Amino acid sequence: MGQKNNLIEEEIETPTSNNQALEAVSPLITQSKQRGRAATSLAADKSQAIPFLPAPSNCDGYVGNVGFDPLRVSDYFPVDYLREAELKHGRMCQLAWLGYVAVDLGLRVPGYPEAMSGATSATVHDAAVEFGALGNIFIWIAIAEMTSWIGVSQMLQGSGREPGDFGFGKQYLEGKSEEQINKIKLQEITHCRAAMMAFAGVVTQSVLYEKGFPYF
Repeated sequence: MGQKNNLIEEEIETPTSNNQALEAVSPLITQSKQRGRAATSLAADKSQAIPFLPAPSNCDGYVGNVGFDPLRVSDYFPVDYLREAELKHGRMCQLAWLGYVAVDLGLRVPGYPEAMSGATSATVHDAAVEFGALGNIFIWIAIAEMTSWIGVSQMLQGSGREPGDFGFGKQYLEGKSEEQINKIKLQEITHCRAAMMAFAGVVTQSVLYEKGFPYF
């Protein structure tokens, strides 16, 4: 009987021992889970483009955002204004690359000054200054900048205008879903970024090698 009673007591004590063990281990399990969540959160907050830097939170929600803002410019300026500048420079560089190459391939518009006819894209600056063409270009650019600033200023004051929207080509977006529109926006911003790099490359290449297209 004494042995049976001892066995019964051991069986009764076993759940208590298990509970004590679980209580001792549970803080470790909780800490492990918390570390896992913290690690996941930390990884999610890293930049996609520069994984060792934190993601710029102000850029969230913009089409084409890959977290590239190593100087944290978006912390100091409205992102709408930054996206406006990015689109403007990208569009200009697309046209600039095309024009730069076209001139070096021999294309000239009607009425092109004879004094500048022998210049290449890399050497035309001095000839254009001497001829007076750059002064006219500056005036037209200034007018375009002042006119476009009206829309930009209204956007920054909360008019609802989207960055880069001048109403040009919007008919191509009619009848399209939001997903399709975002895809088109992504294509544009991708081409804009590629064009900025391409224009910098083509100018550098043409100056370094002093040759016509393809500049090597």
